[in-house]
Amino acid sequence: MDSRVSELFGGCCRPAGGGAGGVMRGRGGTAPGGGGSGSKAKKKNGRSRGGKANNPPYLPPEAEDGNIEYKLKLVNPSQYRFEHLVTQMKWRLQEGRGEAVYQIGVEDNGLLVGLSEEEMRASLKTLRRMAEKVGADITVLREREVDYDSDVPRKITEVLVRKVPDNQQFLDLRVAVLGNVDSGKSTLLGVLTQGELDNGRGRARLNLFRHLHEIQSGRTSSISFEILGFNSKGEVVNYSDSRTAEEICESSSKMITFIDLAGHHKYLKTTIFGLTSYCPDFAMLVVSANTGIAGTTREHLGLAMALKVPFFIVISKVDLCSKATVERTVKQLERILKQPGCNKLPLLVNSDDDAVTAAQQFAQSPNITPIFTLSSVSGENLDLLKVFLNILPPLTNSKEQEELMQQLTEFQVDEIYTVPEVGTVVGGTLSSGICREGENLVVGPTDDGKFLRLKVCSIQRNRSACRVLRAGQAATLALGPFDRSLLRKGMVMVSPEMNPTICSVFEAEIVLLFHATTFRKGFQVTVHVGNVRQTAIVEKIHGKDKLRTGEKAVVRFRFIKHPEYLKIGAKLLFREGVTKGIGHVTDLQAIITKENGLEESLGPGQLSF
Repeated sequence: MDSRVSELFGGCCRPAGGGAGGVMRGRGGTAPGGGGSGSKAKKKNGRSRGGKANNPPYLPPEAEDGNIEYKLKLVNPSQYRFEHLVTQMKWRLQEGRGEAVYQIGVEDNGLLVGLSEEEMRASLKTLRRMAEKVGADITVLREREVDYDSDVPRKITEVLVRKVPDNQQFLDLRVAVLGNVDSGKSTLLGVLTQGELDNGRGRARLNLFRHLHEIQSGRTSSISFEILGFNSKGEVVNYSDSRTAEEICESSSKMITFIDLAGHHKYLKTTIFGLTSYCPDFAMLVVSANTGIAGTTREHLGLAMALKVPFFIVISKVDLCSKATVERTVKQLERILKQPGCNKLPLLVNSDDDAVTAAQQFAQSPNITPIFTLSSVSGENLDLLKVFLNILPPLTNSKEQEELMQQLTEFQVDEIYTVPEVGTVVGGTLSSGICREGENLVVGPTDDGKFLRLKVCSIQRNRSACRVLRAGQAATLALGPFDRSLLRKGMVMVSPEMNPTICSVFEAEIVLLFHATTFRKGFQVTVHVGNVRQTAIVEKIHGKDKLRTGEKAVVRFRFIKHPEYLKIGAKLLFREGVTKGIGHVTDLQAIITKENGLEESLGPGQLSF
């Protein structure tokens, strides 16, 4: 991570010196670098209908892996060819975890040839037959004309193929919602998930609040979750038809889980915990058009970059401002995104075509940052955000998820509840392995470093019952009569075969993002590593006596209260007042009580490592 990210936390932003290139404004901009594909994409996106080009436009060559397939034409294939095409579609769907994008009228090398209207109609008919064969649905995302060296209009069609994989309920993406207080985060989520526009006084957000003081003040102080579903045809499934959460899950083949975080600086520790422990796939930074970049906006942007969470930006409340004010806010954001510390390429989304392009390029290139301008009151451009979320592909492919599922079970405990007639319930994310109903696990470490036996009685995902939980999925697990007082946030539930490494002392390579004076031995900070959040004291700074803003070092920390379960390589973030830093764990001083990790005299139901 570039130490210049510190500017987002501490100092003022310098205007860009052209470090990140120009701003992408839909079809007229440039695509991210990375060899020839950037210039090819520019030719593709820069095409205007009816214009002649000197050179044929190109897409990047088709990749063997991934969920994007190029097809020149699919006109009346033989039975053998059809079966081969169906097998190919199954592979692309598997790669995209239930989603694939077909570009019809494109050669394998990326040349945009195009098809006549009759050929395109026949090709789409074949594609629909293929989709029916594998139990999928197809949706035409967009059509474009390519007319070089031809008097007959020729079209390229981009088609989304979606199918719920047989081994899971739905494709689930987690989006953390960031932004300054009063920027309209909860209201936007209320409008998206309830299907009704806001009245301008915060009516849409009332159902999202969890506490009375949140309703009275209008400010989120806790972490809440909201779901937005899309069916296999790309249509929105939400609460608008008086649906329950269970019905939304059953009707959806893709689910967006929004993690609504707090915007006020007073609740910053809650926001950081939400970003580190809930493992969001993406972040949505909400900026109010009338106030621009104010309060914690810059800090939240820095957190997303420090934790390497891909983010897109939504400028809300455009109904309150003049067009000039909105443009000024957009330019302010573009200037910050293009500075050396960020080095992002903004893409302003103004049409459905831009939204499709943004979703595909956003997932492929970490430098692209889509920007939406919308209103939760008038509904302006709200549909563009829905198109973007519908097409947004998962970051991990099926192969990576399979590898995680082969490992031993590891579940991070983020929330603890007591539910009447159910007992103790824990919420969190399964970081590896598979968890089933009735499975026996151990949870810890306790204050004295022990792990306790427990049984998973039942599992729920998105408020509906689930028998099997797979790596990367978030859920709540019912533990029956297990004593809640023995649990705390930051614990981990693992397979009894695993030998978890717990420690009170660890070393990390850090970058000090911002500190008012000097960072020395004996300094106390709050350390965030995944779902772990605890105060630690700086025991030693290797090779230096002190650190200043922007400097790197290997630092030894000691937890002041109890040992924690950590892994080498885990991302670390620490804070204390205005002091902030990031890094990764490099070494652990493991605690082992007995030779083989087991205590000789075990208490009832207790296992100690």
